[in-house]
This record gives sequence, structure tokens and C-alpha cells, in this order.
Amino acid sequence: MFIVVTIVSLSFAAHLLAPFVPFSAEQKMADLFATQMKDDQISPDDAAITGYLQSLAERVVVAQGLPDEMNISVHYIDDETVNAFATLGGHVFFFRGLLENIPNENALVMVMAHEIAHVKYRHPIKSLGRAVITGTAIAVVSSAAGGSIIGDVLGETGLLTALKFSREQEQQSDEAALQTLTQLYGHVEGANTLFEVLEQAHKDDGQLPEFFSSHPHTDNRIEHIVAMANKNDWSSTGTIMPLPPQFSAWLAETQAKAIAP
Repeated sequence: MFIVVTIVSLSFAAHLLAPFVPFSAEQKMADLFATQMKDDQISPDDAAITGYLQSLAERVVVAQGLPDEMNISVHYIDDETVNAFATLGGHVFFFRGLLENIPNENALVMVMAHEIAHVKYRHPIKSLGRAVITGTAIAVVSSAAGGSIIGDVLGETGLLTALKFSREQEQQSDEAALQTLTQLYGHVEGANTLFEVLEQAHKDDGQLPEFFSSHPHTDNRIEHIVAMANKNDWSSTGTIMPLPPQFSAWLAETQAKAIAP
């Protein structure tokens, strides 16, 4: 029992202390998996899309008021997974599967702003801090188990896959994203569209009860969006911005490649 209490206490302490780690140090940790983020191997067309995503990220960075040293680097993953995620050092990843399902710029800004908010609030380093401390504590009891946990977390693959955010962190990022939409467009139209896209894409996956999931259920997130918009007197409707022509052209080309014999 003492060991369990000690591990829990250390994990909590790591969560509190992690935000005090300089962002520059976090960026250095991100260099551990820099080899997985090489953009020089993508095609010119994909590079153009990455450039568009990066320019969109820079608009979001200004809207969210990130510190000057908190740089955001956007990366594209040519995979059918319908997802995006943020990790250490301000790196944000977008999968082709998600981009193919985004119908307008408002929805794209919603997911972009959500992921950048994770970086702003230091959620990746908080998550990593808990994992490292827990692995270290377990290593005291079982060197094999603890060493395995630390290896998974600090290894290249671990840094890309082991960062899990709490429901509270997801909600905080949702709120920041909504505020970003309001600043850029004057309304939050498009936020619901994003969650509807995600729900449609994962409808065959089977949903776990919300208690076991770090992401609140889609219906709950949509309800929260409506409630927050009402609370802040933000308009829920407005003009939807289309994706730029180059994005639509890229999307048509990638879909044509997908169905080509």
C-alpha cells in the first residue's frame, strides 16, 4: 500500500512540476524522435499542403497568444487514420485520413486550434512527466517492469504514441479552440462539424463508456460547445469559409490515387 501511495504522490507531483520545465528543454527532448518527422521525403504536392497547414497554425498561434519561444511545427502523415495529435516541442501531426474528411476551413481551424492548445497548456510534458515518474517508481520494485515503461516512454515510438491527455485537458483545449474560432471568424460555426466528422469516421470502432475514455463522447462535447458559446455570448452561426483551391486540388488527387487500379 505504501508503494502505491508513493507512486500516486510522485505522479501528482510530476504533473504539477512539469509546466516549469523550460519549453526549450521540451524541444530538445523532441529531438529524440526527430528522425520520424523528416519532411524532406514527402512529395511536392504534399509539401504544399504542409505549407498551408503551417500558415494556418501561425494564425492560430497569434490568436491564442502563444509565447514567442513556443514554436509550432506542423507535419503531414500519409495514412488513412482519421486523427491529428500534438506532442512534445510544439509538433502537431495531421493524418491524411482526417484531412480528406474535413469539409471547410472552420472545422480545420477547430482541430488545429485544439491541438495547439495542448501545446500552449503544456499537456504533452505533463503527460510525459507522469509516465516517467511512474516508470521510475515501479523500477524501484521491479527493474524489468519499470525499465520497460521508461523505455517505451522515452523511446522514439513511445514519444509519439504514449501521450494520453485527460478529459479535463481535452475540455480545456476544446474551450481554447472555440475562443480561437470566435477570434478568427466571429462565431463558432464549424466546431460541431469537426466532431460529427470524427464520430462518422469512428462509428464502427465501438465506443467505450466515457469513464474509460480520455476523450469525452461526441454528444457531450457538442453540448459543451453550445453551453460555452451561450455563456460567452458567442454566435453559434456564421459564414463558413471554404478550403483554398490548392487544398481541394490536392484532396481530389489523393482520392484519385486511392481508387486507381
